[in-house]
Amino acid sequence: MPKSPFQLFLPRCPTTSTVFASPHSGCDYPDSMLARAQLDAVRIRSSEDAFVDRLFDAAPGAGAPFLVARAPRAFVDLNRAPEELDPALIEGVRRGGHNPRIASGLGVVPRVVAGGQAIYRGKISLAEAQARLTNVWHPYHAALRGILDDTRRRFGAVTLIDCHSMPHEAIDAVAPAGQRRPDVVLGDRFGASASGDIVDAVEAAFVAAGLRVARNTPFAGAYIAQTYGRPAQNCHVIQVEIDRALYMDEARIAPRADFAAFKATMDGIVAGLAAIGRRDVPLAAE
Repeated sequence: MPKSPFQLFLPRCPTTSTVFASPHSGCDYPDSMLARAQLDAVRIRSSEDAFVDRLFDAAPGAGAPFLVARAPRAFVDLNRAPEELDPALIEGVRRGGHNPRIASGLGVVPRVVAGGQAIYRGKISLAEAQARLTNVWHPYHAALRGILDDTRRRFGAVTLIDCHSMPHEAIDAVAPAGQRRPDVVLGDRFGASASGDIVDAVEAAFVAAGLRVARNTPFAGAYIAQTYGRPAQNCHVIQVEIDRALYMDEARIAPRADFAAFKATMDGIVAGLAAIGRRDVPLAAE
């Protein structure tokens, strides 16, 4: 188990109702997991949102909190419901109704990484799966819920930017032939997790930086957007998926030579996203 499943980076002075979180960029693989895994050190990281924590790390300097998972997605998927346990991986779990995520091996304790590569040769115990939820999943979500509640109390509203990356091949079918593929996909669960004006403003921040944006296809938002996105209660969640090919070598899981230039672009975008949370904020809240 990682020593700490997450880190919370707080601004010196909160100035915005925007909050950032990266649930899939963790890379602290427990030795016990690596000893049992049948994948090498690169393949086991293939479903990781590598370097996304670095792309958004300007958030505290822009006045916004930034919650970063340290436990890896292959160990516990923080964007899944805790009851999404895979009977094909975990001993003693009964098969329930069809769940496409569990069926594909991508439950809360994943059976596979990218490309359907099996992590383990056999099963793990239910006690081990539950320990992962106790030690990683629940602390992360307690921290996320706490910062969302604190921000909403302070500013009257909160917008969570749920930061992710997507494999370049995942967007092959999104753009019609001959048209440029999207660089970024915003997921608001087709309007259910965030108000339209906020999603418009988020899209504008990426477009202003020269990036092409699509919405909800092929990623509309998963557990975090579904659970915390409550526009009627002034809690908005937008899942942001960035094409990994823009900043990393996916085969080697290494930053591209021009990573710093893309990071500078992202710093500007982060500032723009933080600025969204300053609109209509009463002076007394600052």
